[in-house]
Amino acid sequence: MTVTVKLDSLLEEQLRRRAAAGGCTTSEVIRSALQAYLAVPAASDQPSPYSLGSGLFGRFQGAPELAQDRKRLLAEDWGTTHGRRGR
Repeated sequence: MTVTVKLDSLLEEQLRRRAAAGGCTTSEVIRSALQAYLAVPAASDQPSPYSLGSGLFGRFQGAPELAQDRKRLLAEDWGTTHGRRGR
């Protein structure tokens, strides 16, 4: 199959140099690049963050007031683990 690709002059020059340095044709470089590109799953083929963690959501529960009392709870935890420092 033949495909035409339009490249700007800088990209074409870079392609030609890379092909020459590797001792291959520009078609071989393009073919190799397309194979590498297509080997990576598309973003739409990958599971969403929600689906990856769906089995964990709701399994673990903490204190229900944690969000409201976070500063107090952190201060208490910090005081018990690091001791109180006088000023």
